[in-house]
Amino acid sequence: MQIELFFFVAAFIFGSIIGSFLNVVILRLPDSTASIAFPPSHCPKCKNSLNWYENIPIFSYLFLRGKCSHCRVSISPQYPIVELLTGLLAVAVIATFGLSLTAVGYFIFCAALALVTIIWIDLHHQIIPDVISLPGIILGFCFSFVSTFVSWQDSLIGLLAGGGIFYAISYSYYFLRRQEGLGGGDIKLLAMLGAFLGWQSLLFIIFASSVTGTVAGLFAMRSQKKGGSTRIPFGPFLALAGMFYLFFHPQIQELFRLYLDLFN
Repeated sequence: MQIELFFFVAAFIFGSIIGSFLNVVILRLPDSTASIAFPPSHCPKCKNSLNWYENIPIFSYLFLRGKCSHCRVSISPQYPIVELLTGLLAVAVIATFGLSLTAVGYFIFCAALALVTIIWIDLHHQIIPDVISLPGIILGFCFSFVSTFVSWQDSLIGLLAGGGIFYAISYSYYFLRRQEGLGGGDIKLLAMLGAFLGWQSLLFIIFASSVTGTVAGLFAMRSQKKGGSTRIPFGPFLALAGMFYLFFHPQIQELFRLYLDLFN
């Protein structure tokens, strides 16, 4: 029990440190002129470099009371939220897959690919950078050869079907309305999810993301008052549905079996 607790605490600390770095990626990656390595961490407002004690994940935000120590401008709560969630994800993959290569691969998938970069960048800029999704598709397929969760055959079918389904939906919507319904980033993201999670995950991901995205869209239409022209990023809903499937796939598959049994 004590050994398990030690690994969970160590995983959380490691994950929150990765989350701190990924906050930099979220901020700088969409800017083609910025580097994720230079300059070192600094206040976006006054540009002052941060001291080491201002860079401790989660605790520095609480210690500084959410304000820059130099200019006293408020710091976005996104920073501790991302650090906390990334730490929790590290614990979740260890609890699900143990200390294994599969756990490492799915931590990279959840934190660096799905949760942090895609969700937050898409929320801020309504884009899913190709520099994330395209390597993610390749990485997901290569990872399937060592993963205990998905076979390479399921991964290959998943990436082809994932990209193909959304491409067909997007093309059909454009053909009927002469208006883009799904962005190319969403198509590549579903292909990446299929590569990491296998074709079996696609039905749930599409269903769950469509339902949650529709509900969010209705709220956005009401608040923005733009009617049918309201646009919301769909990537976060896809990414969250993918992670939900990863951690709860036995329960999801059991629910599907119970649903099918109703018609037998």
